Formats: sequence, C-alpha cells, structure tokens
Amino acid sequence: MAGKFFLIDTTRCMACRGCQVACKQWNKLPATKTKQYGTYQNPPDLDGNTYRVVRFEEHPSKENSVAWYFFTEACRHCLKPPCKIKADQIKKGAIIVNDFGAVLFTKGTKELQKSFKVIKQACPWSIPTWSSKQRKLVKCHMCFQRVEAGLEPACTKTCPTGALNFGDEAQIKKLANERLTAAKKKFGGRGEILDLEDVRALYLVIDEQIKYRPVA
Repeated sequence: MAGKFFLIDTTRCMACRGCQVACKQWNKLPATKTKQYGTYQNPPDLDGNTYRVVRFEEHPSKENSVAWYFFTEACRHCLKPPCKIKADQIKKGAIIVNDFGAVLFTKGTKELQKSFKVIKQACPWSIPTWSSKQRKLVKCHMCFQRVEAGLEPACTKTCPTGALNFGDEAQIKKLANERLTAAKKKFGGRGEILDLEDVRALYLVIDEQIKYRPVA
C-alpha cells in the first residue's frame, strides 16, 4: 500500500471553501456559472471546472433546529480504482496510478469521450467528469506536481482548521486514530473512518454518511 493519504476530519470543517478555491487557483480553473437553487453549496456538483466541491447538507436536529453537515469532496484515489479497471477495457493506460498512489488520467483520455459516462459510473462516488474545454476526463490529481516537488496539495495547504490533512500512510492513519478517539469522546461515542481499507482519502464522520452527501 504505502504512498500518500488524505484525512478529511468533517468535525473541523467550517465550510469556508478555501480548499475549493485553492484547487481552482492552482489548476487555473474558471468559476462555474450557477444560479440560486436553495443551498449555499456552489457549484451544485463537480464539473469540468471544479475538481473539489464543499457539499452543504442540512437536516433536522433533535433540538427542533437545523444541523449543518459539511463535506469537502474530490477523488478518493482508490487503492484499486474501479475507474481504471473500466478505462483499461476501453483504452489501456488511459488511467495510471503513480508512485505515491495518485490516480491520474493521461493525455490520451480525449479518446474516451464517447465512453466517459461508463467510467464515471464505475466510480462509487461518480467523481470523474468530462471537460469539454480540455477535451479530456478530469478530477483531483492530488496536486502530483506539488507533491513531487516536496509540497503538499493546494487544498490541504490552504485549510485553516486542520479539517484537511495530507501525508504518508502511517502518519495519516495515526492522526486519523487520534482524531477518531477525540471525536468519540466529544460526540458521545459517535464517529467512524469511512472506507479505511479501500481509499487514500479517509473521511472522519460522526453521523450516517448519507447525511453528508447525496447518493450518487
């Protein structure tokens, strides 16, 4: 396994969207034109110009008020990427996994335009999307150029609260266990790390996953 991992501690996320803006800035991506549709989440979803989005969900709380759930979403960089398995059936080598585990689309992905929907559907979270401007599949690429230069991804570098963290597997999993213990103590025993054995982006949540993001 080894390689690099993220820890997303949702108990520390205040939905500032700094990670979302930093991602756009580093990748030189324009804003997505949107309209008011009844939520603070903007844009509505990941798209060709948005590789990371902060989801805003609200649900009734026990105190007869509203509870906010914030969830910064991007590619999980699966240990066994379903998107790669599907893409290899269409064009071998269109998706690669680099030395530290980043799942990357190659320049040749423009050849997958007619098949990109089946690759998107192969992802459990429907992350990959087609960029009509770049004419290729796009998503979070773990800021691999920054990581190769000894820097951390733009999103984790920007996060002001420690909600987003990045590092080597042992370091991140140790931090995840520490944060989980603290969360359970603070929130009455609630808390879990999602998909711990399957992905490189580990999410710490204190409630049902469906409350943080809509079903794909």
